[in-house]
Amino acid sequence: MISTYLTGLSHLGLPVTDIERSRAFYRALGFEEVMQTDLRAGDESVHVCMMSMGGFILEMYQLVGEEGAEIARRGDGHIDHVALDVSDIDASFSAVRAMGLETLQDAPVYLPFWERGIRYFIFRGPDGEKIEFCQRLPA
Repeated sequence: MISTYLTGLSHLGLPVTDIERSRAFYRALGFEEVMQTDLRAGDESVHVCMMSMGGFILEMYQLVGEEGAEIARRGDGHIDHVALDVSDIDASFSAVRAMGLETLQDAPVYLPFWERGIRYFIFRGPDGEKIEFCQRLPA
């Protein structure tokens, strides 16, 4: 059963058009930057910033190319995904697949976030919303 592995809300993913402007805005609201990195996307970098307040993590990222242009054209609905922490990413992946849900990845993906990295995968809810299951790798 999938609920065996869920441990809580991980973060909320927010694509932004200008990460510096968004970083300053959320800092002014009282958020504290807790992680920043750049990921390669072809010849360009995707800038990622995690900000925290009261135990809530906001992941902001500035996409490039057509993906970035599509974000800039949106009026409402910039929230991209809700991420939930899991205790075992591989077992969670198997459980989601066993429920007959299609994942956007063929297997959990590694990202060099936090101290040791994370592994995650995404699937869609009943209205097309993206739900990410995420596991921080232990030290």
